[in-house]
Amino acid sequence: MERKIEVLLWSIALPSFSQLLNGKYIKGIIFIFLEFIINIYSNFNEIILMSFNGNIHQAIETANYQWLMFYPCLYFFGMWDAFKDAGGGKIKFSFVPFVFLAYFVTLGCIYSPKFKLFGIVLGPVWLSLISVIPGFIIGMVFRKILLFITR
Repeated sequence: MERKIEVLLWSIALPSFSQLLNGKYIKGIIFIFLEFIINIYSNFNEIILMSFNGNIHQAIETANYQWLMFYPCLYFFGMWDAFKDAGGGKIKFSFVPFVFLAYFVTLGCIYSPKFKLFGIVLGPVWLSLISVIPGFIIGMVFRKILLFITR
């Protein structure tokens, strides 16, 4: 169990770290390459800095959404892949919460220029981060429904 938690935590830092930890070097290098390409073309580091410094509208203007929308799927697939390679994923439909995290964070990214929470535009970083909560909850509920249906 400790190993599964370790790889999930390293995946949060950077998707490719856990693949490297798991000895999946080619896969890890591919993830690093994809991470850097998407990061550079989406201007992700810049929009993170702008968002953390309160420059939300500037972050929205700087973001290349055509590239940024790839990031959540890469990120959560990288987490799932590392978790599975570390011995996780043996429970039926354990991938479902990861999939819903990718869906909801992508939706958060898509709607981030316009969506307001309490009258405040949160931008691509904060709305995407907040989207993790409903994504995880709905993913867990959907997993339970699939488990119930397939009994």
